[in-house]
Amino acid sequence: MKYRHAHHAGNFADVHKHVTLLALLAALARKDKGFLYFETHAGRGVYDLAESASEAAGGIERLQAAPCAAPELRVYLERVAALRRGRGAARLYPGSPWLAVSALRAQDQAVFVELLPEEARALRRALDAETGGVRVRIETGEGFAHWHAALPPPQRRALTLIDPPYEDSRGDFERVRTELAAALRRFPTGVIAVWYPVKDARDTQRWLEALPRELDRPMLAAELRLFPCDSRVALNGSGMLIVNPPYQLEVRMGEWLAELHRHLQAAPGVAGSVRWLTRPAA
Repeated sequence: MKYRHAHHAGNFADVHKHVTLLALLAALARKDKGFLYFETHAGRGVYDLAESASEAAGGIERLQAAPCAAPELRVYLERVAALRRGRGAARLYPGSPWLAVSALRAQDQAVFVELLPEEARALRRALDAETGGVRVRIETGEGFAHWHAALPPPQRRALTLIDPPYEDSRGDFERVRTELAAALRRFPTGVIAVWYPVKDARDTQRWLEALPRELDRPMLAAELRLFPCDSRVALNGSGMLIVNPPYQLEVRMGEWLAELHRHLQAAPGVAGSVRWLTRPAA
């Protein structure tokens, strides 16, 4: 595996993914009953932006300089600031495991799976002082296999984040589709968030259009696009597929995604979107 997220930490896709994650965690926490939070590709948990300075400049740093109105954006920025205050380091950036643990409650449980042993060890170090009363387990191995083994969870409530490296974009897209179908057969009501890259929007659209034929569940697709679909930059946009989205998520997401789109200075004529692929049954 050549991909290292440290080179991309804090970029616009991370901002999009992490604001979405915190919004989903807050939605599940509206009920007192605990839930399982699961990550299939966890990473190291905390990053130094010195390794991703150019990309972070167009993501977290640009957002920090903007006057944010949406509560979801303010919560996200406060979590980033809390990490930096706690560590006394102004250039740190929290990965999704750190953000999740900061939002979970004593009745919730978190399982993080990371393929690379050295990254898993770094994740353990990153979370050791942060777990509080949250039950956290870090596993090393193939994320999808560990995920299926955990389903259905004893709590009967779960949120899973899937964020593979997409080194082989076409193969990874198909793998995600296959693994989603298998997981939903085991646990049809779980909430699942999948990050996906938007490089050529036509390829992405074909993948999204095919999903409802195999996954008979409510699904939202939210995309933050900063560049035209034919641009030669490495990443033209960031997508989040949400399976079994919590009530009213699309309404709130539409508001903060539009604000995020403005603050991150998308190219003229480029727009983001929130749309249903499959609507909930009436």
